[in-house]
Amino acid sequence: MGTVLLAGAFCASEAVSKSVDLELVFAADGSGSIDDDELRLQRQGYAEALSDPRVLDAVTSGRWGTIAVSYIEWGDESSQHTIVDWREIAGPEDARAFGEALLSAPRAAWGYNSISEAIAYSTDKILTNTYEGARMVIDVSGDGPQIGGRPIDWARDRAVDAGITINALAVKSRGGGYRGPGNIPLEMHYRLDVIGGLGAFVMVADEDTPFSDVLLAKIIREIADIRPTGRRHSVAGIGNAGFATQYAASKITCGTETYDRAGTDPGCERPEMPAAGAEDPQGHQGP
Repeated sequence: MGTVLLAGAFCASEAVSKSVDLELVFAADGSGSIDDDELRLQRQGYAEALSDPRVLDAVTSGRWGTIAVSYIEWGDESSQHTIVDWREIAGPEDARAFGEALLSAPRAAWGYNSISEAIAYSTDKILTNTYEGARMVIDVSGDGPQIGGRPIDWARDRAVDAGITINALAVKSRGGGYRGPGNIPLEMHYRLDVIGGLGAFVMVADEDTPFSDVLLAKIIREIADIRPTGRRHSVAGIGNAGFATQYAASKITCGTETYDRAGTDPGCERPEMPAAGAEDPQGHQGP
């Protein structure tokens, strides 16, 4: 009898999930390196991009003609915040309402650059929502490297193991901006350590390629890609929860160039992490 009840509950849970073409979390940098004017311009860029006719054309060309989008901002390891929770985008009115909610929300994040906890938080949002998408994507944007929180490779691999693709936008200010570990270019740090999953990519915004233009191209690319990212499943027991060495070798060689790093680095391959116990499927979330 108990088995029947459990099976019924499972079917009921599955029945409430709505099919969409894409589940997309915008995970935007809200850390101390982003001042209030930059935060406003950043949010404006996302609001305008989502309402762009080219983005909406990509949305409506999908099988279901609908995507589900959420926007978070992140700072240090205890500061991840949902600014606009899950909303369906199927046309200009939906996109406009999302943008209005984004632009009117107060600032929430503080501290410096835990990309790993931003990814963990975004992963949990995808795994616990009421949507079923053939594609699940975390869109990370930031102007600096991973600093605090659990290891970045743990967070990345946990998301990828759950069938999620992580893409990244490296935002570089005048003079090259902040760099990655060992003084490597920020975009290389993002490529080696942050992104993962089917079709994962990094794009760069700098003085020659404005943030709004790159963001628009990035979102179109994410929505227009129809390849499934993977199969949704629980991440209980996946990955390692403990704090461990962030990187795994003192030098990295990619292509023809070798870079020194402060500490260690996974190079062009994923590192093996020491066992640190099973991970709580809810991960570590900020207040």
